[in-house]
Amino acid sequence: MNCKETRVDMRIPNPDGSAENQRAAKVLFQLNHTMPFTEEYNQLLKELFGDNLGEGSFVAAPLQGACVSTMKIEKGVFINSNLLAMARGGITIEDGAQIAANVQLISNNHDPYDLAVLTCKPVLIKKAAWIGAGATILPGVSVGKHAVVGAASVVTKDVPDYAVAVGNPAKVIKYLDPDQFED
Repeated sequence: MNCKETRVDMRIPNPDGSAENQRAAKVLFQLNHTMPFTEEYNQLLKELFGDNLGEGSFVAAPLQGACVSTMKIEKGVFINSNLLAMARGGITIEDGAQIAANVQLISNNHDPYDLAVLTCKPVLIKKAAWIGAGATILPGVSVGKHAVVGAASVVTKDVPDYAVAVGNPAKVIKYLDPDQFED
């Protein structure tokens, strides 16, 4: 994953970005107040994510964050309720990943010397990874294919394929058997 940091000075107006963020915030509000598993809910998901929502994927409300509409969610992804997606740096969730409730995917931070400047690095959740309830994934982190992040873990570094990582900061405690998965 290209983990190049980008910087955004929030003091510099960006009319295009501002208009998109306002549009997305309004759709997000509607989504969070609409009965799930209805045609209206599905339409709002499509309106929010457009072509960035893969076939068979579902995002449960409520959903919060910034630049949420820029997230890329591939096929067969399930995201449970209360996701906080700070997506200015980019968030990609690959096919078949599972995101439990109350997870935070954070792709931007503040420069500690100038809080009006955001430092942004992408977050990548690879194919069929499982992020446990209440986990936090920080900027620049990649969670590997079929990896598991334990509940309430804070992931500050990449998690390899098939690894199980837990704790704060998360550490790899074991590896799953790759032969047990069909790819």
